[in-house]
Amino acid sequence: MQVFKSKQIAIMIAVISCLGVTTMPEAYAHPHVWVTVKSEVLFDKQKAIIGFRHQWTFDEAYTSFAVDGLDKNNDGTYDREELKELTEINISSLKEFEYFTFPRLAGQFLKRLPPKDYWLEYHDSKLQLFFTLPLAQPLPIDKIKTFDFAVYDPSFYVDFELAKENPVKLTGAPAGCVPGLKKPASELTSQSLFDSDLSANDFAEQYATVISVKCPTS
Repeated sequence: MQVFKSKQIAIMIAVISCLGVTTMPEAYAHPHVWVTVKSEVLFDKQKAIIGFRHQWTFDEAYTSFAVDGLDKNNDGTYDREELKELTEINISSLKEFEYFTFPRLAGQFLKRLPPKDYWLEYHDSKLQLFFTLPLAQPLPIDKIKTFDFAVYDPSFYVDFELAKENPVKLTGAPAGCVPGLKKPASELTSQSLFDSDLSANDFAEQYATVISVKCPTS
């Protein structure tokens, strides 16, 4: 079992590497990192959806692992400069995991561009990752009716959960547009983990909250 000890390891790669897991047997198919999600759906001046702006807050246990050794000035906290290299590695690793963001139009996944405007912050003993994820092509408002997206980890190593207050915001949206949240039909429990086919491609997806955008003309 190989264990990687670098303290500047990528956020999601670290989860898998520190467990020494190269394939995911069913016994390991449960979360090892917990992330609270806030997302903005971004519109341009032509009233088209152009991407997302995410704020992901990581749990204290993972944060402690990730930042160990990064406090270069020993002031007891971590500024953006101290977290800069970790940020770059984290962002570069997101592509392998489809950015954990799955936008769909009429059930078909939409292409995304690499993240931009990204940084890490440290608050209240937790890391927060901020980044903008553009769509490859703007989505005109007349197509929004069949658009939705979800944030989740298909491998289920990371448990993404929407923030309890104001989890989704529409930025630059036309008047009257509102986000819609469709919670999963059933709650994930220890028993459902035991009973489920963990190798199924839609295992994590079926427990993810799906976010849509409702506009007066859509």
